[in-house]
Amino acid sequence: MRRFLTKKNMIILAGLIFGVLAALMTKWGNPANMGVCVVCFYRDTAGALGLHRASVVQYLRPEIMGFMLGALISAFAFGEFQARAGSSPIIRFFLGCFVTIGALVFLGCPIRALVRLAGGDLNGLTALAGVIFGAAIGIFFLKRGFNLGPSRKAPTAVGWIMPLSMLGLLLLAIFKPRFLFYSEEGPGAQYAALWLSLLFGLLVGFLAQRTRMCFVGAWRDILLVRDTYLLRAPVFFLLGALAVNLILAYGFGDGQFFNVGFVGQPVSHDNHLWNFLGMSLCGLAATLLGGCPLRQTILSGEGNADAGITVLGLLAGAAFAHNFLLASSPNGTGDFGPVAVIIGLVFCLAIGFLMLERTA
Repeated sequence: MRRFLTKKNMIILAGLIFGVLAALMTKWGNPANMGVCVVCFYRDTAGALGLHRASVVQYLRPEIMGFMLGALISAFAFGEFQARAGSSPIIRFFLGCFVTIGALVFLGCPIRALVRLAGGDLNGLTALAGVIFGAAIGIFFLKRGFNLGPSRKAPTAVGWIMPLSMLGLLLLAIFKPRFLFYSEEGPGAQYAALWLSLLFGLLVGFLAQRTRMCFVGAWRDILLVRDTYLLRAPVFFLLGALAVNLILAYGFGDGQFFNVGFVGQPVSHDNHLWNFLGMSLCGLAATLLGGCPLRQTILSGEGNADAGITVLGLLAGAAFAHNFLLASSPNGTGDFGPVAVIIGLVFCLAIGFLMLERTA
């Protein structure tokens, strides 16, 4: 067993399990082609807390709490929990905002791009190309010394803030106090059972912490240093999700799980330019941050307060996107979404140049 559970095999297995479960989560109640979308889940959570009032996307997603708490359990079990902070928090916050804004112009994070592709939504190809292009721009800066500064050891209490916040959100999801907002229709009204969503999140969080999987870092590493380790996760994630969707579609005759094309896909639009540029912004900002939305969530569970600031940026970005008409819908891009993408790209490029390390 130890020979089989090598580092490389573990990330293959983790990616495969993640992909299979992501597809099944749709079967079990999550929105079509959205068995998992980290940005979408933060958006729904922001809505449930009243940070935006888009009534169709308001639900406290237990998967998010599970991701972070699963990472916390894994980090403690293997002695890897360590409170650290101090790496350009305000810049990380705004980069987190732009990760979400770019993703919501496309309508999905880098993980959902693969989920959509596994369901036959070919817009996932445009998004994937955008993520890779954004990562390539980020690599341009990394090669020239881009650095947000080191995280330093911090008091233990600092590392507990985000995990305890997620535990608090979980309690809210369980007891449902009256001040929360819940969708009565739309994606926010489609969800798996709370216990199932939580178990899914805990397992994925545990596996992601152990393997360091990252759905933007995978492309960064293959382009930067030709390292294929992280790439195994998205590849086998896609294969796992595709296999489940094909089985459900052709083995059980449920056509909703696999429908090839660009048009008429669930919670999707086919504006290729802004799908590409939105995910380019997402990929670039995530590369500058050092990880995708899932990776930032996992790092927060390990005690990294800088990643915690990024998570707060993801939530704030969701609020901005829906309050200021930036987010897309199946009808197309939001009124000001393209403008926000351009502003985000300019911001990221400026930060990239301004944060280059100067050598004497």
